[in-house]
Amino acid sequence: MKEDSVGWHVDQWDGQIPGFDRRVEGIAVRLQSLGHYLDRSRDAVLTAYDMQWWEFKTLHLLRRGGPPYQATPGELARHLSMSPAAMTNRLDALERRGYVERRHDRDDRRKVLARLTPAGLDIWQRGVGDIQEVEQTLIRRLSATDQKHLEALLRQLLQATEQ
Repeated sequence: MKEDSVGWHVDQWDGQIPGFDRRVEGIAVRLQSLGHYLDRSRDAVLTAYDMQWWEFKTLHLLRRGGPPYQATPGELARHLSMSPAAMTNRLDALERRGYVERRHDRDDRRKVLARLTPAGLDIWQRGVGDIQEVEQTLIRRLSATDQKHLEALLRQLLQATEQ
């Protein structure tokens, strides 16, 4: 099997740290490297659309709920683990760009809903399509069987961190 850049890293540290485990280090650094690769690729896609990750993430959350693609600012803040004041600032910026509009709920005029505009939905669709293309290009380098195995192993590791 062809060696990757992490092999050099592991070789350099082997014997330098008491209890060093080549396999654990190799896996951890490869996961980090792949995460960085996906982050950089995603950011490059969003830069092409003059968007930042936080903007896309907010549009993504509104889209995830299905039509009419709306949520209260409080719901968005909770899902994104941020303060309501910070969410208000985000929505202000997205509203200025024409991606989101805020309206009072017809059933409860005290409640405000943030909703994707057609422009917001359009830029989200284009961005998510390009991000998926990057992810699929990477993952499809593995056979379908290897993809299933990798997914199961990653799920198992992630579940261990979520307990």
